[in-house]
Amino acid sequence: MRARLAVWCALLTAAVPGLFFAPVFGFVPVLVPNAAVLLACVLVAEVCGRLPVLRPWRPLLALVAGLIAIVETVLRDTTETGVPTGETWRALVAGATHSWQLTLQSTWPARPDAELLLFVPLAVLLTAVLAVELLRWTPAALAPGLVLLGVSQAYVALTGPLATVAGLAYAALSATLFALRRPYSVSVRRVTALALVVPVLLGTAGAVVVTVLDQGNRPSLSARTGREVPLPPTRVTNPLDEVAARLKQPENPVFSYTSPDRVDRWRLAVLDEFDGANWFPDDDYRRMGTRLDPAPGVTAPTTIHSAQIQYSTVDTPWLPSQAAPAEVTGVAPLIAPGSGMLLSQQPAGPVGYRLSWREPDVDARKLADAPIDSTVPARGLGAVPPGIGELARTAVGGLRPSFQAAFVLERYLSTNYHVATGPELPTGSGWPQLGNFLLRTKRGTSEQFAASYVALARIVGIPARIAVGFRAPAAPPGTPVVVRDGDVLAWPEVAVAGVGWVPLDPSGTAAGPGGRPGASPTGLAAATAQARAELPPTRDLKDPQLPPSDQDTGGTEPVNLPWAQLIVPVLLGLVALLVLGVAGLPAAKAWRRYRRRRRTGADGVLAAWWEARDLVRAHGVSCPAGTTVRELSVAASVTLDRTVVDGLVWLASQVDIALWSGNGADGGTLNQAWGAVDAIRRSLAERSRRQRVRAAFDPRCLFPPREVVAVA
Repeated sequence: MRARLAVWCALLTAAVPGLFFAPVFGFVPVLVPNAAVLLACVLVAEVCGRLPVLRPWRPLLALVAGLIAIVETVLRDTTETGVPTGETWRALVAGATHSWQLTLQSTWPARPDAELLLFVPLAVLLTAVLAVELLRWTPAALAPGLVLLGVSQAYVALTGPLATVAGLAYAALSATLFALRRPYSVSVRRVTALALVVPVLLGTAGAVVVTVLDQGNRPSLSARTGREVPLPPTRVTNPLDEVAARLKQPENPVFSYTSPDRVDRWRLAVLDEFDGANWFPDDDYRRMGTRLDPAPGVTAPTTIHSAQIQYSTVDTPWLPSQAAPAEVTGVAPLIAPGSGMLLSQQPAGPVGYRLSWREPDVDARKLADAPIDSTVPARGLGAVPPGIGELARTAVGGLRPSFQAAFVLERYLSTNYHVATGPELPTGSGWPQLGNFLLRTKRGTSEQFAASYVALARIVGIPARIAVGFRAPAAPPGTPVVVRDGDVLAWPEVAVAGVGWVPLDPSGTAAGPGGRPGASPTGLAAATAQARAELPPTRDLKDPQLPPSDQDTGGTEPVNLPWAQLIVPVLLGLVALLVLGVAGLPAAKAWRRYRRRRRTGADGVLAAWWEARDLVRAHGVSCPAGTTVRELSVAASVTLDRTVVDGLVWLASQVDIALWSGNGADGGTLNQAWGAVDAIRRSLAERSRRQRVRAAFDPRCLFPPREVVAVA
């Protein structure tokens, strides 16, 4: 019974870390396949326990049963009446090689699709099989589960009380496994109790300390190293370059939507890179998961809105979207989380999907006084033409970078420049076209207004970018709305602290120029319009007071070092160095042995001699520089077994053949040399555990004996 419980406990130490992927995919999508794999392994273990003839086949039977469980729970759509097909096997191979990468390319919670989820039950299956087969030595049986636990935390680290409970659960399982593998007798009951109590107490103390000091604020490894989706090298027309062309055919329908709420505008692309000639979108695309959380810097409360969109003829890869999408159903697009851009992965054709998005609820007065987001990195401007910098400073009235200054710049462009109409419309948004617009013609479409605004804003230190899309035509909520080419619009957006990117309208066309009415502003656009209307004249504006952290303190304030926050990184660094030192020495020796075995001919025989020399040196035999193989065999006979000495003598004959026979070393000589090394290794493996551990972690044998320099 104890052996059976030990097997079950080992399986649980493999299955529980698989559940820690729940923040990535959700609890139920992870629970079902993992539970099926665990049940399959338990059944195989029970059958092999009752039929000893099957015990040698237990790992193979467990793998087969686990794969069947995975196929029936995750890949059922690829089977025919439950029978695996070629597509099933291809999906299994892809799951083992690519699904973990696809998951890193997705926003989380990721969609529980087989192509993303499959690596989790496969890892649990492999971990469970290894844990059961390594039960003879309990630490080895726990190692696979610890590796899977580390992988799960590298994706999304559990934090707070949940991390404490999970750590305690795993510590209790590990302690129980240690206790079950000990011989049970009355004399060892206290030892068994200590094996259960001590790990639980240590786990509790460690979990509480880490939870109190860290509070779960440290990002996971994948949050810092998330992978972008590689995009195919397709050439697509920049939507900013299409503004004038669309305005020339205003009645051409583009897409339709139905929403219970009023919508202000729709975006296709966001352009934030500028080299002086062209504007480029952000290429940091991820696979859209089940939902998208608010951006980390957005602290304002938000309201969820939704719309059903029908895109009849997709002539661009971008799908109509909003600044902060929350959920997309009906299509699995790529998304740029920082801008809300949706990129279709389907070929051109009709697309229908439902989009939900978040809209910040901001008071107009607070919005007008809000500071700009200083954490947004500065973007390029190319070579700024003469006169543009002075114009930018004049346009903001000499104000420091602030949202009020952003409003002043918007007012300057809308007052001093005019929207172009008629058959001849200006095109282009590089510095030649913008210089002509700003300094000479002062006439342009929303393309020139938006690009000029962003360029001038960046010159004076205001973080801004261009969005290209369509204004929403006026229509009662809940009725179908058709968006046409005449509704095309480019507008600038400014980064505001706590709110996100706020759209502005320097061209004044968001309300619908040319007789085409637009929807009345709503949500953030309505708050922006109210703040714009209440903005005093430029001459009455003053720079907002700097926050206390930016003011001069005169050096009188003491500096309080966050010692509590420094202790944990220092301790973790020391532990990492210790682990690196412990694991690095055997790994370095194994890598050196691998490289030596790759040598051929006489070099390979010499490499075998070096390997034997280092093995014997690690076990305390002195080997000065220049020692021959036979001399080392004599020295080894004092402390080591006869088998080691015989192996060195046989190796000496192979070295003689390789170096002095004149025929060199063929494959047989090389094999016999390494065979002698293997015999020496097997003999040394029979020494006491203490001697073997000391030899494994002896760093001196990583370096060759010191060379003797002859003096003439």
